[in-house]
Amino acid sequence: MAQYVPRVSLVDLRYGFRDEYQLQSAQAVVMQRLVDDREQEECRVLMKFWWQLAMSYQEATEADLDRHVSPAKREEVQGLIDAIRHSPDAIDTWIADVPQRFPRIRDRGYEAWRTNRNS
Repeated sequence: MAQYVPRVSLVDLRYGFRDEYQLQSAQAVVMQRLVDDREQEECRVLMKFWWQLAMSYQEATEADLDRHVSPAKREEVQGLIDAIRHSPDAIDTWIADVPQRFPRIRDRGYEAWRTNRNS
């Protein structure tokens, strides 16, 4: 029999940040290091999570993250959720550490749009 793992709502995340700057810094890490438009479903769910960080209503659920986000990125997202629930200092550590594990992602969709617009 599978063990029941309770899910925790993600609607309270925005309240764990020290200030707006820290929130935006965490969102920037998610956007620049985890969201890759080559993985469409994962991208969609991570963008919902990106919004979830600033919203007090449900955008993304843990089930969405489990179902659609790769294990390595899911671990990073969980690290941020845990940091938010722990302290603003833990969030600072997460913001500093993720870029060491994930390179900056090229936004190929934006680059294509810009190239076509300037042609």
